[in-house]
Amino acid sequence: MGIVGGLVVAVGIVLIPFPGPGWAIVILGLAILAVEFAWAKGVLAFTKRHVQNWTHWVGRQTLGVRALIGVLGMIFISFVVWLSVLLSFDLNLFTWSLDFVGWR
Repeated sequence: MGIVGGLVVAVGIVLIPFPGPGWAIVILGLAILAVEFAWAKGVLAFTKRHVQNWTHWVGRQTLGVRALIGVLGMIFISFVVWLSVLLSFDLNLFTWSLDFVGWR
């Protein structure tokens, strides 16, 4: 289980900067490691506690604060997608979209 868990964590870490479930894969890998290793069980409990605290905190906020968190999250994800496409394909999506709609 240690090798499988380690590989899953490694794949998750590689996927973190890209859009998608990078963090979820890391947590899945930690859950696999926690079956065999006590330290991984502690890290998994720590992660679970902090994710739950964040979720509960966001749930207690006003609709405006939750909307702001959502907008900031979308801006961050958009930046990650833009940067990933720029670095992977040398394509600037911003200027490409301006050219596509004829605004440039």
